[in-house]
Amino acid sequence: MKVCETERLILRRLSLEDVPALIEILSDPEVMKHSINGVCDEAATRKFVEWSLSCYESHGVGPWALIDKKAYELIGFCSAGPEMVADVEEINLGYRLARRYWNKGLASEAARAVLNYVFGEKLFNSVVVIIEPEHVASLKVAEKAGFSSFDELDFHGRPVRLYRLTSEQWETLHNNAMHATSA
Repeated sequence: MKVCETERLILRRLSLEDVPALIEILSDPEVMKHSINGVCDEAATRKFVEWSLSCYESHGVGPWALIDKKAYELIGFCSAGPEMVADVEEINLGYRLARRYWNKGLASEAARAVLNYVFGEKLFNSVVVIIEPEHVASLKVAEKAGFSSFDELDFHGRPVRLYRLTSEQWETLHNNAMHATSA
């Protein structure tokens, strides 16, 4: 089921049929370097997809497959999904791309699409992103998507930055961008 699309990507729900393609991505140590779960084998990838399916049912969102429009292949995922942070359930933006798709602006494109969907449909009042300070590429994606201020905290035994973007902030960013393009 297609959720939304961008210039270069289709975002749709994951399915168990995506497990083989996802294994290729999630078993890459470079891709999973900053994941709290580390490299995923087939069982872990299947469990991730099953968790994604349960998120769609319980929250109406979750990790969505990123399909490259040109090659029509799964290249990763972008997520707005539930995450427990300091005993509070937050909606966390996450993204993972196959390494050959890095540095093309696709993670930023997907992140903006997910945020536009979540805030446009008024599903949640805020979204967080949790990033290790040394994960520079992920920090850049978050900043391009509109995240700016952060708190430092411990997350699963790792020091991280917790950024928050509210629906009001997103609306202001979106309105400012529209005014800039029409001026």
